Amino acid sequence: MKFICIIYVIRIFINKIYEWRQNMNLHGLRLFYEVAKTGSVTVASEQLKISQPAITSQIKKFEKENGVALFLPQGRGVCLSEIGKKMAKEAGLIFKIENRMEILIDNYKQGKNGTLKIAGNYLSTNFLIPVWVAKFKKENEDINIEINTFNTEEAIRNLISYQADVAVLGSGAMEHIDKINATKIMDDDLWFVASPNHKYANKKVSLADIMLESFIMREKGSYARILLESLCYTYGIRLPKIAIEFNGLHEILMASTSGYGVSFCSSIAAKEFIDSGKLSKIYVDNINLKNEIFICVRKNEKMSNLIKNFISVIND
Repeated sequence: MKFICIIYVIRIFINKIYEWRQNMNLHGLRLFYEVAKTGSVTVASEQLKISQPAITSQIKKFEKENGVALFLPQGRGVCLSEIGKKMAKEAGLIFKIENRMEILIDNYKQGKNGTLKIAGNYLSTNFLIPVWVAKFKKENEDINIEINTFNTEEAIRNLISYQADVAVLGSGAMEHIDKINATKIMDDDLWFVASPNHKYANKKVSLADIMLESFIMREKGSYARILLESLCYTYGIRLPKIAIEFNGLHEILMASTSGYGVSFCSSIAAKEFIDSGKLSKIYVDNINLKNEIFICVRKNEKMSNLIKNFISVIND
């Protein structure tokens, strides 16, 4: 909201500048203001690095153009006329806004303000991005951040259509490498997990045996489910029974704590449940699968400093 208000002020200011430029010598106004502010042509000359005669000449030209006397004749120093005092006050407002504009533009270029739109899948927006965003926001209070959860296809569409600035996705993002630049930021192990009361909890079993169990899984098309099906095809094993299906990882893990069924899911999501003793790992012979996590941006496009600053937080 603050950023929008500043933009509105800038628009008004630009319109005013345009109007003033039709009728007023802004260079002369600036020189007058600096002399009025410092109370000395000498000091203004030193600060602006312009000779005193040049300043005096430009101010006289400015007075003549506008038909006003801004200074009263006086011995030493400067003395503002009545209109000079009013002009100095208004000029101060103009150049204060100008300074704010310069700071705004500089901060924007450095990535210190603006809006960062992040797209992610369920895993990233629930287990990774919140921590990164909180850290980033702590260091960049003036940044607005929008986070939206999509499946991989939707996230990529939002990214390439400029509805998102950056996306955090799993290995499925690599199917769109013709449209995006993807940088790997971490590996996510995929684990078989179940309640500590399950017969295979903390035990080593064969892939054939684990596939005889009822599974609690994400919806069709989710990366973990695709990998699970691929394992069965690779080893010639019948697909397991998907007894319960959810659209979210947390729901899968919560259901698994009941003691019914096995889940095959992200270690990032499951770790907290494992550490707290609510779930246990099942060690399946010769199976060590990973999901790579990528930070994605539009292909062949220079990244803004805002995006670079966010990525630097992730990489810390």
